[in-house]
Amino acid sequence: MHGVISWRDGVVRAVRGSWAGAVELEVGLDRPAGDRTSVRALAYTGLVGEPEVGDRVTLTVSALVRGLGTGGYAMVVALPDRLPADPRPGPGHVVKARYTPLQPMLLGVDEQESPWHEQMREADDLGALAVVVADLHSALPAVLAGVRAAGGGRRVAYVMTDGGALPLAFSRSVAQLREAGWLAATITAGQAFGGDHEAVNVHTALLAARHVVGADVVVVTQGPGNLGTGTRWGFSGVAAGEAVNAAAVLGGHPVAALRVSEADPRDRHRGVSHHSTTAYGRVALRPADVVVPVADGPLWSRVREQAATLCEPVGLHRLVEVPVAGLRGALEDSPVRLSTMGRGLDEDEAAFIASAAAGAHAATLTA
Repeated sequence: MHGVISWRDGVVRAVRGSWAGAVELEVGLDRPAGDRTSVRALAYTGLVGEPEVGDRVTLTVSALVRGLGTGGYAMVVALPDRLPADPRPGPGHVVKARYTPLQPMLLGVDEQESPWHEQMREADDLGALAVVVADLHSALPAVLAGVRAAGGGRRVAYVMTDGGALPLAFSRSVAQLREAGWLAATITAGQAFGGDHEAVNVHTALLAARHVVGADVVVVTQGPGNLGTGTRWGFSGVAAGEAVNAAAVLGGHPVAALRVSEADPRDRHRGVSHHSTTAYGRVALRPADVVVPVADGPLWSRVREQAATLCEPVGLHRLVEVPVAGLRGALEDSPVRLSTMGRGLDEDEAAFIASAAAGAHAATLTA
């Protein structure tokens, strides 16, 4: 474990922007990180306070120097000369990002000090709540676009799992979706933190979505910054299959959003990604609705053939076909920029249409 973090000190030169829970900075370094003498840095205000121009900051730069997918940021660990005041005493003893230097202590939605404790203690059933599961965070706004395309003003909650970013504040998309009214509430599960409600695991997060938030539809995905190793099993999004299991065990109605691409240069991700076939075909042990858009062209024929291998009579799941009429327009109305693996709506439309179709189908399952 020796030497796993690269540290730097620096001074804030500029505040570049902010959104709920996060501030983007320009920091001049005391010594270079690779060939950089200044870096974009991200500070989570709930953890380290509000940085200002001229503040000294302590940073970690390991992933940035390696060029990994952390959004190109150095991460602010502390403002050593201006530490935030101690928080006021209050309820909450759920610790997340446990035993790391920046572990926050939070109020869990179901813990003994929570105003929802009694409600959550008795909660044991989702009552056929529609639960859309996807393996990439980038699917979230597309799923929401599909829900909205169906009309009806449905109340949607987002459950963020801990397969990617742990702080929900890292997701600028979630902040913008909340501001636009596309999301009613956020729930952070497992080691993830920063949602409107904190949950111990995906099961309690789903129960909170139903019994505390009163959601009509729930979307479950990992946060931004997934981890992959180019192997069948070495991908954090494989947990999508476990989310299907959790939704089904609790009496929900799981809807599997397929990861689809017409532009990914890797053949294993063309049509239906191998990550979807692993998560839904190998990890999921309970049936879900596997949604396939109905559209012309060889891509969608291939997608249907691949999805059929997951569904009855040869597989576990139910194949559901959803017309694509209106979905492109709904996606164009998204309040956030659509991007998956660096590709936007025009570069890889199929990726977003597939997720939107799952959302549109989930909307039909609500009372």
